[in-house]
Amino acid sequence: MDVAAALALARRRGVDRLDAQVLLAHHLAQPRTWLIAHDDAPLPAEVQQRFTADLESRAAGAPLAYLLGEREFHGLRLAVTPAVLVPRPETEVLVDWALALLGAQPGEQTGEQTDGQPGAPRVIDLGTGSGAIAVSVARRCPAARVSATDIDAGALAVARANAQALGCAIELHQGSWWSAVAGQRFELALSNPPYIAGDDPHLAALRYEPRHALTPGGDGLDALRMIVAGAPAHLEAGGWLLVEHGFDQGAAVRALLVDAGFETVQTRRDLAGHERCSGGRWGAGPAAESHVTGSRGTAGGDAKHAT
Repeated sequence: MDVAAALALARRRGVDRLDAQVLLAHHLAQPRTWLIAHDDAPLPAEVQQRFTADLESRAAGAPLAYLLGEREFHGLRLAVTPAVLVPRPETEVLVDWALALLGAQPGEQTGEQTDGQPGAPRVIDLGTGSGAIAVSVARRCPAARVSATDIDAGALAVARANAQALGCAIELHQGSWWSAVAGQRFELALSNPPYIAGDDPHLAALRYEPRHALTPGGDGLDALRMIVAGAPAHLEAGGWLLVEHGFDQGAAVRALLVDAGFETVQTRRDLAGHERCSGGRWGAGPAAESHVTGSRGTAGGDAKHAT
């Protein structure tokens, strides 16, 4: 089998041409452009076997990221395994909002991150999965003291590996939501929790990803309810809570935040124009502040609603 025959096989299996090229280039350790110039290059037997197996998995619906073992997120290359959700581009909205509050530049690539200094903003990522949110924030804002939680040990192992590979000093805690950091307070809390309703028909297409990271069951809001309800006990005055949610859950999440006593409640939209992240500011603090400061600081921001 040569390169052209391998791609023809992918077409017959119903695998998208770009996906097939990416998979084949991955197994050959070559750039995708190399395939175009070497379509008659023979494939080693072991490459044929791995590529054919991946084609079958991809045709059955396995995420490309699991087959490659990695995914790009916010300009960083992260390892992913079936123990974690595949990071989505929509979640970058949450990271950008967090960086704006921290006063960091979303596009800035920093060097190796070290533990934040005393008085630096403390950030928590609840339900970190692959560590995509926590690692992105730590890389772009190295002065922040970033912590992350997850109930699943396998997910924490992936997050730990990503933090180490990218030189990020992140404190990891195993446990359910706020219980993993009992007694601690933060200036900024972030979460992309499971929010798909339990009877959503789209779950069938996501069967390869960990179900507990996709849906809490019911109306999909239970995890968001727990996060919002527990936030006041873990946020400093003026601290912010930002959460990702479904495109049709913005109004419900804003109501949760308002009912819990949050101020400056607002929603950000993703690139498709869908309401994707909502957040609010806890307690007193000068509204003129535009970023999150240290342990006795405040958090402010644009009070305009995106709705």
